[in-house]
Amino acid sequence: MGSSELFPPSLPAMATNPKFIFFTDFDGTITQQDSNDFMTDTLGFGPELRKRGNEDVLFGRRDFRDSFQEMLDSITTPFDKCIQTLLQNITLDAGFKEFFHWAKENNMPIVILSGGMEPVIRALLAHFLGEEEAHSLQIVSNQVVVREGKKSLTEEGGWMITFHDDSGFGHDKSLEIRPYANLPAGQRPVLFYAGDGVSDLSAAKETDLLFAKAGKDLITYCEKENVPFTTFHDFTEILAVVKDIVAGKLTVKEAAVGRK
Repeated sequence: MGSSELFPPSLPAMATNPKFIFFTDFDGTITQQDSNDFMTDTLGFGPELRKRGNEDVLFGRRDFRDSFQEMLDSITTPFDKCIQTLLQNITLDAGFKEFFHWAKENNMPIVILSGGMEPVIRALLAHFLGEEEAHSLQIVSNQVVVREGKKSLTEEGGWMITFHDDSGFGHDKSLEIRPYANLPAGQRPVLFYAGDGVSDLSAAKETDLLFAKAGKDLITYCEKENVPFTTFHDFTEILAVVKDIVAGKLTVKEAAVGRK
């Protein structure tokens, strides 16, 4: 029996029977900017209302789902022009390419769990990594549909987000991680997660080691909720820590040093 047959199709990251899995947010984590924030600030209702919505989510005054829907509904630019704008303005984290290739060579699946939109993520990854490499990554995210009363995504006000699940997050990332975390001790890999903001709150407590981006909202949440974490500025730092853990030089507990 091949290793892929040991695990159900609902656990695709286990297909190669890895010892480590790296779950990660996309916007502001793999990228240097958040594509949804950028669109809202430049094509939608602007940074002031966006930041107020993020604060409301961070401190539990409203759901991420509602705040995010409001952000994206403020953008009426046709979807193809949104993608074009993002390709011209969003940049890849300085260390991600090296991290991506190391993970591939060392049988550590990377699973992107995003509160954003899969077509945006696919377009940006193809731009950054090439079509073939981008296609190899598992992405679990929200989708985009034609808005009711419109004929296509490419007309003014023609698109809207459709959420991955019915949770207050729109995409509850913990639901994707938990089946891996619940595997029996002999089969369960070490689970990592990297994120930066309010869409990562549901995932923050689920893995063995959380990498929280320096200077971002996720750190505030982790300190408020006493969630162990370590900070990072880019994937170069993440790679150094993961390499040491894989080599047995460092434990996940030792790595969770909090704010640096």
